[in-house]
Amino acid sequence: MINKINKSILIFSVFAFGFFISNLLRSITATLTPALSTEFNLSAANLGLLAGGYFLGFSLMQIPTGMLLDRFGPKKVIGYLLIIALIGTISFAFAKSFAGLLISRIFIGVGVAACLMGPLTGYRVWFEEKYQQRANSWMLMVANFGFVASTLPVQILLPIIGWRSIFLIIASLILISIILISILIPSWETKRDEDQNNNLQNLSHIWKNKFFISLVPLAFFNYGGVQAIQTLWAGPWMLNVTGYDAIQSATGLFWINVTMLFSFLIWGYFLPKLSSKGIDSMRIVKFTLPISYIILFLIVIMGDKAGATMFTLYILSSIVISLTQPAIALNFPTKLAGKSLTSFNVFLFSGTFFVQWIIGLIIDFSRNLGATIDMSYQISFSIFLFLCILSYLFFLILNKNE
Repeated sequence: MINKINKSILIFSVFAFGFFISNLLRSITATLTPALSTEFNLSAANLGLLAGGYFLGFSLMQIPTGMLLDRFGPKKVIGYLLIIALIGTISFAFAKSFAGLLISRIFIGVGVAACLMGPLTGYRVWFEEKYQQRANSWMLMVANFGFVASTLPVQILLPIIGWRSIFLIIASLILISIILISILIPSWETKRDEDQNNNLQNLSHIWKNKFFISLVPLAFFNYGGVQAIQTLWAGPWMLNVTGYDAIQSATGLFWINVTMLFSFLIWGYFLPKLSSKGIDSMRIVKFTLPISYIILFLIVIMGDKAGATMFTLYILSSIVISLTQPAIALNFPTKLAGKSLTSFNVFLFSGTFFVQWIIGLIIDFSRNLGATIDMSYQISFSIFLFLCILSYLFFLILNKNE
């Protein structure tokens, strides 16, 4: 029993290290906004596109990744994809233009595409069902370690070694992760020799499922949007609307992500207990997600008075949206774990890309029409809030009898 527990801890730790790196890369653009904007003369739309490039590459790889995970397992798939992330990170460090940054960022997204779905696919097979919600929440806690590392620590290192050297350090961490995965992660014992027709039939089965369909808009706008704000737009709002300087903004992001780190730790501890008492995760989503809409509405109307505290409350109140991910996996047979999770991720991360970019486009468009910087941000966040509410209503309608 002890050996089994130790092996589970080792597997989780190795996967967590890779996922930490992927989330450090995901959110680092929020902290680097002033430096990159100055060096490359980036508009708000360009900044949103650059940050979203990661999610574009990530989302494009989800369906292929799901098929590969179900057949070859996490060890091979994550290990080989991280080589692409390594190349993208080194390329980003030496980029001389916005196009170079964007292409490198897309490659990074492709390379880390399996860093969460790979572990969750493995947990679906290796861990007991009652611990899968906990493993999911604690992986999201690890994500916030990456988010935390991308804020104040990066801001402190920035004037000392520069952003290019920071990316070379991250590249060395990716190399260590590849080595650990190749040595310590178990091989995939179950062989699934599916042909292309079976793959397409399985995908069709997933994408036509009523429960899956009901979660698509929530994944795209709500879940994707929360990530877009946490990993990018909370920073520029604090810089351009609230009036923070670069250090204050990085400090605000630091405390936002520290709060989320501990929230996911506690959340992961209590989820199995709630489940054992018969409290359904989707009922939690139904009754608590609207709190996040109220807080986002307050952020919009408060304008320059909305700082790190309000964004912490918004992201904290959105934590329940994370329950949708493991709920998708548990809704399908084990053999479809990889495909169901990555199908869901197609919408989640394409949504993050879309929201990050569109918020920037709306800000630039509003500014060109003569709106102040404060009003431009308020307009873009209001449109995002409206889309979130529509998504929630769609979810309620399709699950009204559940």
